[in-house]
Amino acid sequence: MRQVTLAALQMACSPDRQDNLARMESLIRKAAADGAQIVLPQELFETPYFCQDEAPDLLLHAEPAEGHPAITRMQALAAELGIVIPVSFYELAGQARFNSIAIVDADGSTLGIYRKSHIPQGSGYQEKYYFSPGDTGFRVWSTRFGRIGVGICWDQWFPETARAMALMGAEMLFFPTAIGSELLDPQWDSAAHWQRVMQGHAGANLMPLVASNRIGTEPGRSGTQLTFYGSSFIADATGAKVAEADRTSESILLHTFDLDALAALRASWGVFRDRRPELYGPIASLDGATPKGPRA
Repeated sequence: MRQVTLAALQMACSPDRQDNLARMESLIRKAAADGAQIVLPQELFETPYFCQDEAPDLLLHAEPAEGHPAITRMQALAAELGIVIPVSFYELAGQARFNSIAIVDADGSTLGIYRKSHIPQGSGYQEKYYFSPGDTGFRVWSTRFGRIGVGICWDQWFPETARAMALMGAEMLFFPTAIGSELLDPQWDSAAHWQRVMQGHAGANLMPLVASNRIGTEPGRSGTQLTFYGSSFIADATGAKVAEADRTSESILLHTFDLDALAALRASWGVFRDRRPELYGPIASLDGATPKGPRA
């Protein structure tokens, strides 16, 4: 029996980077004290969600992974507490900028980096201005507490992300996020849809999923504001929510899973045994074309 306790965190972010780092560290310490072994902070937790505006000075927030202050701090914390922390950060790599995750293992070492594959562009979520599409491909890591796959925010809307990581051997899926209100339609609330899509990933791949979102209202530079709806959650291998935060409270969610029991469940269902990859060619195209040519 391989038991692992997973944690999702959510908090509001202020313009004070050091304060955000300190408060995130405090939440991680509390989660670890309650038994968490893999702890997921939200997306880009060092700062407010700067993609609400297109501003050249905000491009300067990007820093190289080597020696990055957030990663360095989380490495020391992970080693002290003996936990795994996927660390979201704004990465500068040469002349390119990426929305990235560094996977910090329980000894404080960094196992590698994943760069966000799917980059959205919409009013209030103008990420194509700040990030190049990730070039790492989907990745899976063997941590002290099991094999994990991590996507980032917009990646979570694509079932291919979760399935690819599952096929690569992931036992658990993690999605740090920054999502909330829509500037073009303040009445549009995607929170329930957001949850259900990821619950489907958990159920389709028969493995736990952890999603961490931010809370709070953040002003833009042109009179706009985004209100992030929290609703972070943990789903079990059937897609059922086993822990859920509200829309406004700083929260720590925990749940314990038996990875060996889940492996047996996946095998018994046969969804990976019965796959037909030779029929899935249209997924590898934008227009549904097959290797034989375009659609009729």
